[in-house]
Amino acid sequence: MTPIQVLHGQPTPEELATVLAVVQSRAAGRAATGPARGPASAWTARTPRHLPAPGPHAWRTSLWPR
Repeated sequence: MTPIQVLHGQPTPEELATVLAVVQSRAAGRAATGPARGPASAWTARTPRHLPAPGPHAWRTSLWPR
């Protein structure tokens, strides 16, 4: 784990301990689940892999209510 530095402010020992506990627990949780699978971000999860191709008479139904 890389060292953590406080860049701004002067946290109390309790505040610093809280932040370090959260960071450590998240790192331990990631290590326990293994490498992440799936999309790298929520944005790529929502985009389809390919766009649907319109059918032969798609222009007829393009103004139908959905």
